[in-house]
Amino acid sequence: MSSRRQFLHQSALVSLAPLVPTFLSRSVTAADAKQDDRILVVIQLDGGNDGLNTVIPYADENYARFRRELRIKTDDILKLDDAVGLHPAMKAAAELFHDNRLTIVQGVGYPNPNRSHFESMAIWHHARLTTDEHDGNGWLGRAAEAMQPRNTSTADSIYIGADAVPVALRGRRANALSLQNESDLQLNSTVGWAVPTTDSSDITDFVHRTLAQSFDAARQFRESNQLQTSSTSDYPDSKLAHKLQLVSKLLKLGGQTRVYYVSQSGYDTHAAQLYQHSQLLREFAGALKAFMNDLKAANLDERVVVLAFSEFGRRAEENGSAGTDHGAAGPIFLASPAIRHGLIGNHPSLTALDEGDLKMAIDFRQVYAAILDQWLRIDPVPILGEQLPPIELIS
Repeated sequence: MSSRRQFLHQSALVSLAPLVPTFLSRSVTAADAKQDDRILVVIQLDGGNDGLNTVIPYADENYARFRRELRIKTDDILKLDDAVGLHPAMKAAAELFHDNRLTIVQGVGYPNPNRSHFESMAIWHHARLTTDEHDGNGWLGRAAEAMQPRNTSTADSIYIGADAVPVALRGRRANALSLQNESDLQLNSTVGWAVPTTDSSDITDFVHRTLAQSFDAARQFRESNQLQTSSTSDYPDSKLAHKLQLVSKLLKLGGQTRVYYVSQSGYDTHAAQLYQHSQLLREFAGALKAFMNDLKAANLDERVVVLAFSEFGRRAEENGSAGTDHGAAGPIFLASPAIRHGLIGNHPSLTALDEGDLKMAIDFRQVYAAILDQWLRIDPVPILGEQLPPIELIS
């Protein structure tokens, strides 16, 4: 082979290498993965979820005053205690709650709320309140850099979705991977790769080994799927459920990745909210319960915490289009049998609003601090940039 042809051949192989999910070979064969490593799965509810119609203060007469068209009938609300309950579309979430596998943190937000989707999401992703601190390095990206020991050939985090990796996962040295769907992991095993000759270069040998390992890993992933039933828990036929099912499959491979991230869009309900919001909450609750049941059957649920958040809540009073406009505080959800369960904090008052918005009682960074310190066992101060009193997460 001429030097030019050899160069072109090697260049083509090198150009392919970054496209091959080499992390998978590490995951499939990871004998060094610690089986007690704790996992965080994040569900981002895009658009600003209407918290007032999600966790409903049915005992407060002011609820009906603010929600004339959007009011959920008291008899239909899934009661959690004598004051609040869940939207009737969230039956699956209510079952998790009563099974001590769901925690609801009420009145979560941040000081001086910003009603811009872009700015508010940037605040949640960076865990920083001012724009001059939004440098593209997210809170989980910084957390990944603090986790020890770190393996540079293993993804610190995996995002399941067609979009770019969320800022929350990015860091100067964080290794974040994006997968659109399961087919990204099922490489074509019929492609043949020649065994390198004795006079091949080191770089060619390296790329051939990388490709061989990746195709072997893909074969093992495919075979593991064939050996598994779809799940002991039937997942609903929804986009979010499919994403969480793929997360479950990756967790069952026993790799070292400790953070997984998915999103569900559609929560910007400015008009005709009732049906759309109901469908979104049903999809979220159904997917979450199926995922938690799947992990329980695989004896993985004690190692996993799910965090579900939205960039802001919505205003207390409905608008003139049978919808709601951008607001401030709202509830977040944590799912796991391994943490404190039930309700944390009180529902925001409907008589002491902040310019029409529900007031924040718990800073979202207090939730992050609890996850970092009590779950991932990482000092939260360098990640969040300041000392914040965490909520009590571990019971």
